[in-house]
Amino acid sequence: MESSSSSLLHHSYLSHFNPPKLRKLSLSYPSMQKCRNRKPTRICSNKMYVPGFGEASPEAKAAKHLHDFFTYVAVRIVSSQLESYNPEAYMELREFLDTNSVSDGDKFCAALMRRSSRHMNLALRILEVRSAYCKNDFEWDNLQRLAFKNVDRSNTKLMREYVLETSHVETDPDK
Repeated sequence: MESSSSSLLHHSYLSHFNPPKLRKLSLSYPSMQKCRNRKPTRICSNKMYVPGFGEASPEAKAAKHLHDFFTYVAVRIVSSQLESYNPEAYMELREFLDTNSVSDGDKFCAALMRRSSRHMNLALRILEVRSAYCKNDFEWDNLQRLAFKNVDRSNTKLMREYVLETSHVETDPDK
């Protein structure tokens, strides 16, 4: 396993670490030569690199979870609508939900489509509602605000609990 700095940093960063007099010498190293001949595989940015996500970024994984969640929301909306104006279709959807999980939204909709022509119409309605909810009704700004707030609140709570546990300070029960 190569442990040179060139395997950790893109070659454009190395010029900042090598004094001007030594820059020519550093080009003679084989690892530097390899790095200069190929294009970087990662775009250089100020964002954190998150290892261990395989083929997808954390954002892509979150998008997949949101996609499945939007299916769940669409099923709830359609179910609620059917309950009030089409009890027979509502019962068919409820029966299908009893035997099929919504955890994978596309798999759920594909199975619903293939059950019967009536189920096909329910699946198409769910797809339509899922798309409309995602594009028009989901509050993306609110999601970001709540995510920031929850992370900050949770971090503060955990740090406070740790400090209290390790410092053996008596706390006032009224606070």
